[in-house]
Amino acid sequence: MRVTHTFEPVYDEKSKILILGTFPSVKSRENAFYYGHPQNRFWKVVAAVTGEEAPSTITEKKAMLFKHSIAVWDVISACDIEGSSDSSIKNVIANDIAGLVRGSGIEKIYGNGEKACRLYDKYCKGKAKKEIIKLPSTSPANAAYSMEKLIEHWQIIKKDVDCG
Repeated sequence: MRVTHTFEPVYDEKSKILILGTFPSVKSRENAFYYGHPQNRFWKVVAAVTGEEAPSTITEKKAMLFKHSIAVWDVISACDIEGSSDSSIKNVIANDIAGLVRGSGIEKIYGNGEKACRLYDKYCKGKAKKEIIKLPSTSPANAAYSMEKLIEHWQIIKKDVDCG
């Protein structure tokens, strides 16, 4: 099924890092916001790393990101996808990551999972001219990583965000 990304990146003038996913899940598309599947651990992991309570509303999620200079977006603008399966992604049209980086204070890019990194390298890196740092996926499909293990690996973003 051909699907188009329908919501904007979350960033502001203070954003220092960009965390890229691949493409919104069915639940995220229904909620019109990032990491909307209740089993996705993204919000809990970022909250743990930044010393916050896990946010529940979109307003709280945005506030936490802005407070800690974190931007969030996805590599893909449109693609053919079956449900929420990253492995089924075909016929990719990438978002303008380079334009976002140029028009902001973003210094580093992190990928939420290997697929996001591979897609970024293939479609965006040449124009964005920034390396992507791979983090383990917070997806519920990544059962190899416990919550504790995810938080341990995601600690790397702490040095680049505002945690005060």
